[in-house]
Amino acid sequence: MQRVTLDEIRAAADLLEPIVRHTPVDSSRPLQEMVGGPVFLKCENLQRTGSFKIRGAYTRIARLTDAERANGVVAASAGNHAQGVALAARMLGTAATVFMPVGASIAKLAATKAYGATVHLVGDTIEGSLQAARAMSAETGAVLVHPFDHPDILRGQGTVGLEICDQVPDVATVIVATGGGGLISGIATAVKGLRPGARVVGVQAESAAAWPASLAAGHPVRATSMTTLADGIAVDTPSDLTFDHVSHLVDEIVTVSEGQLSRAMLLCLERAKLVVEPAGAAAVAAILAHPHAFTPPVVAVLSGGNIDPLLLLHVTQHGLVAAGRFLSLRVDIPDRPGSLARMLTLVGDHGGNVIDVVHSRVGSGLRLGDVQVSLRLECRGHDHSEEIMAVLSQAGLTVHVDE
Repeated sequence: MQRVTLDEIRAAADLLEPIVRHTPVDSSRPLQEMVGGPVFLKCENLQRTGSFKIRGAYTRIARLTDAERANGVVAASAGNHAQGVALAARMLGTAATVFMPVGASIAKLAATKAYGATVHLVGDTIEGSLQAARAMSAETGAVLVHPFDHPDILRGQGTVGLEICDQVPDVATVIVATGGGGLISGIATAVKGLRPGARVVGVQAESAAAWPASLAAGHPVRATSMTTLADGIAVDTPSDLTFDHVSHLVDEIVTVSEGQLSRAMLLCLERAKLVVEPAGAAAVAAILAHPHAFTPPVVAVLSGGNIDPLLLLHVTQHGLVAAGRFLSLRVDIPDRPGSLARMLTLVGDHGGNVIDVVHSRVGSGLRLGDVQVSLRLECRGHDHSEEIMAVLSQAGLTVHVDE
């Protein structure tokens, strides 16, 4: 199988020059302190349509013949590829139809329609949507713009790697969120061509990781689980094309937990002032999980920023919990006047900020003569959370931690 080349990626960059933004790289002090050297965030969340996907989609559609574009294009996507295809098709004067899973983000669905695509919700996963897209392509002659299984997609995505090497000339490690493998295949081709000594590391959600088993088997293997907040990288099977590139060019694939993804989103939001979706924060999550595993200068690619506000609220709270800054407790106290006030005083004296309190005489395993108080607190971190729980226990109270 012939892999894409550095010169082909350069040609795609020329094609994309008037179309895409050269997204900034921002230094990150908190990540630099963890790693022990410079860490930069490549902000593809600030790209047109909110992710890197416009690069590959435009490259693919622009290289169709006039006759092919006359039949329109069709795609399947959880959201970011959908938006890239929709905008690219509108700019190039062709009709776009996109199939999205039934549970697709409302924000991504609305944006795809706003870019002019016709959208159909089909299937519980991207695989069901892709089957519908293939069927429409066979029936109507519309060209299937696959999210990662075409050389032009890889060439377009690889332009991110060209920009990284230009913006951080001494880059030693590039960390990339990895789903089907289109982005990391293109970036690895560019980076290895320009900086052969640099390491390229892919990141997957541990509950939706097809790459570790595939690389171990020596061929694409379907993942058994696809349950993750990071819908943008929840791809159950790599393609032969991307497997060939990743297996030859990528140095390592690591996995991260849901808690690490949400903590990474929170760090981007609080410290970098950047809104990043769960998949987009995967590279930062890898640094949080393995801070000493990456040789600086490090570039972490923030691959997308398209997130529903309600999901952002949920994930932010999840990130606060994972960072030990949001603590939910149930505390059994004596059913006597003053007991609640004494417990809250203990919490306040040790720096806990009570958000809300629920007082109940009904609780699982509650002793006669006790009541149960549910507390939600703001804390300064894991050590502070442990301190507050220890103080309550030392006061003779029974403490239950809610996950």
